Amino acid sequence: MKTVQMTLDDDLVKEVDRVSKRLRTTRSAFLRKALREALARYRDAELEGKHCQGYERHPVAAGEFSVWEYEQAWGDT
Repeated sequence: MKTVQMTLDDDLVKEVDRVSKRLRTTRSAFLRKALREALARYRDAELEGKHCQGYERHPVAAGEFSVWEYEQAWGDT
């Protein structure tokens, strides 16, 4: 593990400390988790953007997935 120095607003530190105490964890553990979650959201957004770009470059053709319509299980049978 590496120690990193950060500058945070006083109000943000107070809120992090308040929530960390309530969750019975440390400030560092709370911030590590928050950063991991933020990075995961960022990666998801990047992948979603690439997915959209792919469909913009190669749109779905009419009837492309119709062969699968009868394979869908909707659970209402």
